Amino acid sequence: MIDLPFAHGGPPLHGQMRAAVDDFEVDEILGFNADGKGEHAFLRIEKRNANTEWVAQQLARAAGVAPMSVGYSGLKDRHAVTRQTFSVHLPGRADPDWQALEIEGVNIIEASRHSKKIKRGVHKGNRFRIRLSGLEGDRGVADRRMNEIARDGVPNYFGEQRFGRNGDNLRSAQALFAGARMGRSQRGFALSAARSYLFNRVLAARVDSANWNQALAGEVWMLAGTHSIFGPQVLDDGLRERLASGDIDPTGPLWGQGELRSLDQVAAIETAIAQEESVLAEGLCAHDLRQERRSLRLPVGEFAHEWLADGSLLLSFGLPSGTFATSVVRELCATRGYSQH
Repeated sequence: MIDLPFAHGGPPLHGQMRAAVDDFEVDEILGFNADGKGEHAFLRIEKRNANTEWVAQQLARAAGVAPMSVGYSGLKDRHAVTRQTFSVHLPGRADPDWQALEIEGVNIIEASRHSKKIKRGVHKGNRFRIRLSGLEGDRGVADRRMNEIARDGVPNYFGEQRFGRNGDNLRSAQALFAGARMGRSQRGFALSAARSYLFNRVLAARVDSANWNQALAGEVWMLAGTHSIFGPQVLDDGLRERLASGDIDPTGPLWGQGELRSLDQVAAIETAIAQEESVLAEGLCAHDLRQERRSLRLPVGEFAHEWLADGSLLLSFGLPSGTFATSVVRELCATRGYSQH
């Protein structure tokens, strides 16, 4: 693994992020409502100390359906209080008495019906409420840092959990590319870890050079809040203004087959890192992944904070789907103990 550089000068605080389960809350923003009809139960659920896959298995068992009949959009933390939506396929069947279900750590907030299964990655984003405790550091510097985060965002690093405990998923990728055989799930985690590692290396290089949120020659752009990309094209004042306003963001590669879309300065950075990490880059190509792009800049929506009477700090903010709250927190506070999201 690599030490990821900071964009705002290093964290001014030291403390703990999860002294208790209630210190980390996640609300999934699905972006659409149940249509009130159809073959799928549509369940808004709150869970504590329970991972998403386990909850899906318990719902399948309770409803008497196969695990594949349960859908959800994103994996949420086990070590947290999280609220998200599941679907359960019940063709020609009435709903069970959801409120009578007894699943440890699970509360069904609301149940309705929907015409489609919830598929992975369809949610719009997540809202976080995080309490940092046992804090040491300069509160004035921390306040200024939070203003910078709210204004400028943070580097859009993949979080530590993408790589597994102690980097196990990345080691699995290296084994996979050396010829090891593994099941579909482990292979998927391994490929994702390899792609994420290469992306983080590119982003780290640009953070080191202080251009992670600046325009370089050969840039591929992403429209903010979407997955739509365009460019490269000749840099002009219009592009620079759109970048400064947050309308567009520079991107980095999610490695795979095909030619890099970037050119010039950007392509030189990305190609050099792929050459340094040739085992991972070539392995991803060999497993039929295609070149994609990901924003280098992570905007932090509706960022707010409150210093509590006990000296702890309460943060709340929204992030797009597929991004990591720890990428925000790390710019403010070096945390000890369990700190993955």
